[in-house]
Parts: sequence; structure tokens; C-alpha cells
Amino acid sequence: MTDRNLLEKAAEVMQNSYSPYSRIKTGAAIEYTDGTTFVGCNVENAAISSSMCAEAVAISAAISSGKRDFKRIAIISESSSYSLPCGACRQLLNEFSPEVELLCARADGRYVSYPLSALLPMPYGKEQTSNA
Repeated sequence: MTDRNLLEKAAEVMQNSYSPYSRIKTGAAIEYTDGTTFVGCNVENAAISSSMCAEAVAISAAISSGKRDFKRIAIISESSSYSLPCGACRQLLNEFSPEVELLCARADGRYVSYPLSALLPMPYGKEQTSNA
């Protein structure tokens, strides 16, 4: 799958977003090493802490299907800025694939690519927990 194909999947699912509070639809498509892809869109809630990022929705769908080895993730929103994952989503990505590539797009389809380590240089990981 090309970068553009993965971004198109993210843009397509973005249309299903429930975002009445931020008014910014966001979509994500995550690809696994075996080529399987999962998608997610942001789902907001009046109780803001109950809202879910598109990346977390896509990752949760994948985990529920037994997939844990991410290759890359495409993120796009209706914003004119590049769609970077929040800190919590960066940490969630790191839990499963510290080497994942991020394709961060803006509404016009232009995108930049980063390794997760560039956006999360000192992650909190399993080695920091006493039960690892």
C-alpha cells in the first residue's frame, strides 16, 4: 500500500467523525506489517475526557482483532495544519511499535512523515514499570 492509499483511507473515515465540540473531523488509518489496515475517526463527548482520538479508535480496532505490530499510521483532519497525534496517542503507539512511521496530513492532502521517536524522544515504556 502506498502512502497516498493509506492517507485516502484516513480521509474517507474522517467523514464519519462525530466532532460537534472541536468541529474538526479527524481520521486515521493504521497499517500492520502484514498489510492489514484498520481505520478510526474521532468521537467526541460532552464530557471531554470521554472523547476518543481517531488514532486511538484505529489502534483499539486493531488490537481487538489481534494485531499489535504497527508499520505506519496516517492521520488527517480538516485543519490547515499537519495532523500530529496528541501525547496520549504517541504513548499508545509506543506501547506496541516504537518504530512506527507517522504520516501527518492536512486538509489539502499534503503530508509530512516522522518516525515516532522524533515526536516522542523519551517515551515511558515497559522498562519503567516494576512489573515488566
